[in-house]
Amino acid sequence: MSVNPFDDEDGRFYVLINEEEQYSLWPAFAEIPNGWTSIFGEESRAACIDYITENWTDMRPKSLRVAMAERAGV
Repeated sequence: MSVNPFDDEDGRFYVLINEEEQYSLWPAFAEIPNGWTSIFGEESRAACIDYITENWTDMRPKSLRVAMAERAGV
């Protein structure tokens, strides 16, 4: 049985971010998809998960946060 590469505790990973400021854990062996940029890594899976936990503090897409702030007059 093969391991899902995203679940490989011994794998090497990047943390990616897109224009909506959403984060993704990404295996280092895989090509980074269009629309995403590496912002952390290549590191262990645990280090990347820690980075995401510390930095992705608002799960709402950027466009939604901006629209809500505009409606609130902020």
